[in-house]
Amino acid sequence: MKQKKPWGGRFTKQTAASVESFTESVSFDWRLYKYDIEGSIAHATMLAGCKLITENEKVVIVKGLNEILSEILAGKFEFKESLEDVHMNIESALIERIGEAGKKLHTARSRNDQVALDLRLWTRDQIQVMINLLAKLQGELVKKCKEHFGLIMPGFTHLQHAQPVLLSHYLLAYVEMLERDKTRLQDCCARLNKSPLGACALAGTTLPTNPLHTAKLLGFQGVSENSMDAVSDRDFCIEYAFCLSSIAMHMSRLCEEWIIWCNDEVKFIEISDAYCTGSSIMPQKKNPDVLELIRGKSGRVFGHLTSLLTLLKGLPLSYNRDMQEDKVAIFDASDTVQGSLSILAELVANTSFNGKRMMLACDKGFIDATALAEYLVKKGVPFRKAHEIVGNIVRECIKAHCRLEDLKLEGFKAFSSAIEKDVYKALGVENCIKNYKSHGSTAPQFVKKRIAYWEKKLSSSSPRRNTD
Repeated sequence: MKQKKPWGGRFTKQTAASVESFTESVSFDWRLYKYDIEGSIAHATMLAGCKLITENEKVVIVKGLNEILSEILAGKFEFKESLEDVHMNIESALIERIGEAGKKLHTARSRNDQVALDLRLWTRDQIQVMINLLAKLQGELVKKCKEHFGLIMPGFTHLQHAQPVLLSHYLLAYVEMLERDKTRLQDCCARLNKSPLGACALAGTTLPTNPLHTAKLLGFQGVSENSMDAVSDRDFCIEYAFCLSSIAMHMSRLCEEWIIWCNDEVKFIEISDAYCTGSSIMPQKKNPDVLELIRGKSGRVFGHLTSLLTLLKGLPLSYNRDMQEDKVAIFDASDTVQGSLSILAELVANTSFNGKRMMLACDKGFIDATALAEYLVKKGVPFRKAHEIVGNIVRECIKAHCRLEDLKLEGFKAFSSAIEKDVYKALGVENCIKNYKSHGSTAPQFVKKRIAYWEKKLSSSSPRRNTD
């Protein structure tokens, strides 16, 4: 028997089964059930306050909705494709349970403002989940900073040896990136935190409602000021998807580096066997598949952002059914990034760093050459001249197959009379690290302060409860 449609009054034929299958969204939007029920309870409370339903009807509605919620949580509720979406499934079940009172719940409400509300509530909770996961990954990175403080590695530009840096300084760079991701999410949350409920289909309602009351009950900071914008706005989805893309990009960068660092030619890190996989044919292989998958999944997240932008770019005001596809994109992007953040935090915690290999790598590429140029600047040589002098010295060392610090003093003086025996206090990676002074640099005293700063910051902002 075909399910009667809540909107079927003006139709003379049943919806074709193929259309039902093509247009349904309950197969994915069912996960909004908690927010749909939460929003409906707030809406019923507002309707009662405005005398549009009786207090007794409100009590019956709220009781029925909570019973449905309990059944969903227990896995006993059947979502029906014929009822199209999560909203109609819950409303139909409510009417079936409580009768006429259930039919009044949709007073002064449309599925247009209802889904906009549910998606905002869901996104708001997801943002907090994401912030907690980012903080967890930051915490694991900071632990490694403290554990391996003092280890020196080559810093790279253009993937070429550039200057020596502390490993802790390198790891803190990702902590800073992830912090920007957190603040972007917080900004996104502030902008989405307005209730669209009360906009109805697109024009509002002639009934005496109180949207501010509903907004307050749901923890919103205000109400959307334009009903047409309220039902058609998915900017918050795009912004959230961009935040997710930024997070995915930052994770992918770290993964790319660590994949290289796993290579036997580099071997800066050793990932626990529990977080690697093997080869079906080559018994010696230990592959960093987790890192590779996180790197690969970033493209999937970027694709969802592009999908949302493309979805919305040509839509006329106000609501259009195209918007049903927004959830496909945003749900998967959010799930993908959450999964990646969670496993990456575990992998970081189970990775060790090879300080000896890092120091051996520091012997390549003349990474103390800039320090030599700055030594000459301190002696009064203009930087461009100092740059040229050091370039000539490097060329000589390449011929002699030696490091800068191995060159005799007379060898240096052949290129500049400004160089004295104190030059050796500037050369070598340990001296380079010790001599850094600028704010934000890899100077040990500065890095130590930043580690302490992040330890305090991350411990004082303990993760909030996951409400999803």
